[in-house]
Amino acid sequence: MTDTKVQPALPDRLSINPRSPHHVAEVFEFEIGVRINGKERFDVEEYCISEGWIKVASRKALDRRGQPLLMTIKGEVEAFYK
Repeated sequence: MTDTKVQPALPDRLSINPRSPHHVAEVFEFEIGVRINGKERFDVEEYCISEGWIKVASRKALDRRGQPLLMTIKGEVEAFYK
């Protein structure tokens, strides 16, 4: 018999950082995709569908804890399971 898990509904706001209050571990058991303005992004750290933004890590800049600084990109956000 095949063991199929039911995919949980994607939340309005989701973060990949486990220390964030918006991190939902059950969602990350499946592969997730995020589109902004019709283009799929593969470097999304956090998103909010209702407010219309995503956050991506900057290339070189780090905060005082050694974590990459996040840049906000605004637009029409769509999250989906692959």
